[in-house]
Amino acid sequence: MYFEPYDIIVVGAGHAGCEAAAAAANMGSKVLLVTMDLRLMASMSCNPAMGGIAKGQIVREIDAMGGYSGIVSDRTMIQFRMLNKSKGPAMWSPRCQSDKMMFSAEWRSLLEKTPNVDFWQDTVLGLIIDGDQVKGVKTMMGGDIESKAVILTNGTFLNGLIHIGEQHFPGGRMGEVASHGITEQLKEFGFEAKRLKTGTPVRIDGRTIDFSKLIEQKGDDEVVGFSYTEPFKIQKQRSCWIAHTSLKVHETLRKGFKYSPMFNGRIQGVGPRYCPSIEDKIERFAGKDSHQLFVEPEGWTTEEYYLNGFSSSLPDYIQYEALRQIEGFENAKIFRPGYAIEYDYFPPEQLHHSLETRLRHGLYFAGQINGTTGYEEAACQGMMAGINAALALRDEEPLVLSRTEAYIGVLIDDLITKGVDEPYRMFTSRAEYRILLRQDNADARLTKLSYKLGLAKEDRYEKYLEKRQKVEDIKQFLNESYAYPDEINGLLEQKESSKIDQKKKLSYLLLRPQINLNEMIEVLSSLENYRTQDRFIKECLEEAEIEIKYASYIEKENELADKLRRLENVKLPKNFDFHSLQSLSYESREKLNKYQPKTLGEASRISGISPADINVLAIFLGR
Repeated sequence: MYFEPYDIIVVGAGHAGCEAAAAAANMGSKVLLVTMDLRLMASMSCNPAMGGIAKGQIVREIDAMGGYSGIVSDRTMIQFRMLNKSKGPAMWSPRCQSDKMMFSAEWRSLLEKTPNVDFWQDTVLGLIIDGDQVKGVKTMMGGDIESKAVILTNGTFLNGLIHIGEQHFPGGRMGEVASHGITEQLKEFGFEAKRLKTGTPVRIDGRTIDFSKLIEQKGDDEVVGFSYTEPFKIQKQRSCWIAHTSLKVHETLRKGFKYSPMFNGRIQGVGPRYCPSIEDKIERFAGKDSHQLFVEPEGWTTEEYYLNGFSSSLPDYIQYEALRQIEGFENAKIFRPGYAIEYDYFPPEQLHHSLETRLRHGLYFAGQINGTTGYEEAACQGMMAGINAALALRDEEPLVLSRTEAYIGVLIDDLITKGVDEPYRMFTSRAEYRILLRQDNADARLTKLSYKLGLAKEDRYEKYLEKRQKVEDIKQFLNESYAYPDEINGLLEQKESSKIDQKKKLSYLLLRPQINLNEMIEVLSSLENYRTQDRFIKECLEEAEIEIKYASYIEKENELADKLRRLENVKLPKNFDFHSLQSLSYESREKLNKYQPKTLGEASRISGISPADINVLAIFLGR
């Protein structure tokens, strides 16, 4: 094959690779997306769901930045739930079940409609490197393909090894070959590689499940979705179900522990602490008689179900025997057993915040190759790598989102400054400023930035401006309008909130924790115009309510965020020898020399760097 040179080659078409290709192409770069199987683009190789705690915020941020994950999720969802609604809005997280086959097909369709993206089904064997610059890739069939930058998004395929009991065989996913050669080449160039492990549960034939013995978990009546750009269309939903293990199930699983690759030392990679296998849960929580399982449908037109919480690498016959002892699964048949997979990753301290590698220019890593786990974490890294590769080709400064701007910024900063010793998963607790980083205001935080990059188009930007104006109008109305005792006291009494004896501003009443805006709209004639099912108006009302009700908390977090921004503005000398500062601890000098942070703020977040060390640096810089 003869290929003309490309601006950017993206290796791998998982969630990271697809977002990387979309972002770079939409910024005008000529992109080639290389993958082993074009039928499995953005494959949901684990659970068929997008979003969840903190992950839903990431999908919304990707959408606000002009990425495709939110659009694809909305078009292919089969159930939607807003998690944590009983808590404050900083914790609300959208999540959907997806039709996994439609999800891949929709991603492919969107990318094929994206100008500047070409596709090539092949295996990448290595990189073309000239000095410290990446020049392209070597493939099995196509030979050498030249480019100005390469983004590696190899997922679990780098030297992937699948384990089922005492069986083990190479593979990137079940039924797909592993990728060899890239790790070995990069190690020759000085990169450090390590091993991680993840796993997946049995897939069950839904025709053999007795759902009458399970607890039904329906979707929300009000479906919000992820994307800010499209009117939502889902008319019906499929239920999920809840099941439980028992001591009998645990005893059966324990019979296979002696064959477990996790317990007998065959698996060397570290697994995800927050998504452990069922055998790991039984071992770690030995006093627990039961574990909750979620039975999740994989699509509209299939009877395949995913048993969330039952991930295992035990022998297939042990998995099968234990499964049939779970209530409701007495006659269950499976499509395939669960398995564990080990794969190579590159500790992310070897990257700049742009996700470009420190050792070679033009080479970017995104997704599980950086030690993360999860579709959403991978997708946002891919998007940022695509953006920054495109910016580098324009000789423009990289885009680095701060911890005060986005969960994406928190994730990448954690990877670069703290590294990983287990698969990294995003949680709301990782964000210091989560009241600012809510799922409802991702467009307000990021659309303007995306528009400047050329990712968010004119119509999206106009819609953002319209929404912000509507939110401000609602806030002004609530600040200027009054409720009178005779029309509001009934609601206040019902909610066990003290009644009023004179008129009060609506915004003042909204500060009461027992009262919400929807309830006020139902009883106050002055709010009659807001009684609507229009999704746009409802979103504006929700954001206005949050901004009023939590104004003091938001103001406090903004003050803290401003302090962090001041540290981020203090630049450190490039390629500085920190060993020359004897007032720093030896550990700090070693780590600062290794990571070469660009700002005082970045230095402050490196594991092992103390506040005293930051003070030394501040004094050295004349601060």
